[in-house]
Amino acid sequence: MLFNALALSATLFASIGAPAPQAPAAPGSLKFTAPKGWETRAPSSAMRVGEFAVPGVKGSAELVVYYFGGTGGSVDANIQRWLGQMQQPDGKPTSDVAKRESKTINGLDIALLDVSGTYVAEMRPGATEKHNSPGFRMRTAVITTPRGPYFLKFVGPAETIAAWDTGFNQFLNSLKFEP
Repeated sequence: MLFNALALSATLFASIGAPAPQAPAAPGSLKFTAPKGWETRAPSSAMRVGEFAVPGVKGSAELVVYYFGGTGGSVDANIQRWLGQMQQPDGKPTSDVAKRESKTINGLDIALLDVSGTYVAEMRPGATEKHNSPGFRMRTAVITTPRGPYFLKFVGPAETIAAWDTGFNQFLNSLKFEP
């Protein structure tokens, strides 16, 4: 299934009666194709331009593509924030066990993070309640485009994420910026 992320965002703003955020100067949007088996969900907020439920034997995972109108912080700031969303059972710093990688896909620079542990992110932005989900894995990406960065977060039970390694890589390889 092919998605036009900017069109999804504009449609969502229109549906809630809010003005769409001003687009950065560069025309175009990020497009992607979800692997077979992923359930497309309507984005639950204006900043989510793609949202998928990913089934698994040990519980489902979620993959979300975010776009903050060309802002959203540096690659390193996002990596540090994501590292803070995982704790290690032995108390080691999460940065010691995380895997970072950079690659170029279809002309897009992508910074990747892969980390497992106990997922302790806020239940929703600004909330005091936090997840407490041991045995989770999170794969994230900052995708640099001419419109600014897009952010991808794939999180769920470690066994579910592992079962979808090929699907996740297919999703990454489908990323394209089209004017």
